[in-house]
Amino acid sequence: MSLQIKALIFDWGDTLMWDFPQFEGPMAYWEEVQAVPDINKALEMACKEYRCCVASNAGESTAELMEEALNRVEIMKYFHQLFTSRELGVTKPNLEFFNKILRNLNLNADECIMIGNDYEKDIVPAKAVGINTILFTDFPNIKPTPLGVG
Repeated sequence: MSLQIKALIFDWGDTLMWDFPQFEGPMAYWEEVQAVPDINKALEMACKEYRCCVASNAGESTAELMEEALNRVEIMKYFHQLFTSRELGVTKPNLEFFNKILRNLNLNADECIMIGNDYEKDIVPAKAVGINTILFTDFPNIKPTPLGVG
């Protein structure tokens, strides 16, 4: 008998919000931030069925700063917990990054799905600890250029 999926773990940059490399520092302070197209609709549906959280390597951002950035694009309301490499003390693709999240969620790996855009950092290590995975791929022609940049 298989376990039911209880949590969705989302990567942050280029999965929930566009990561613009031309901006420096925490995303909460960027001149411009943008959510990935239609992510609001997807999250609205997902959070009704699953515990949703964010797991990011964003080393310059704390969970508090991540929350500020997510609020700027009005998607923070969908998340139950935020995890950053700063608070976890380890970065992806280290397996301990995912094991600490599982312990914090008090869930088994097969009760979770990791959704991320980086195959090597999000998908491979999540699979290695037994988490189900979805590779989120964006297409270069849909990633916008921030206003006033370019």
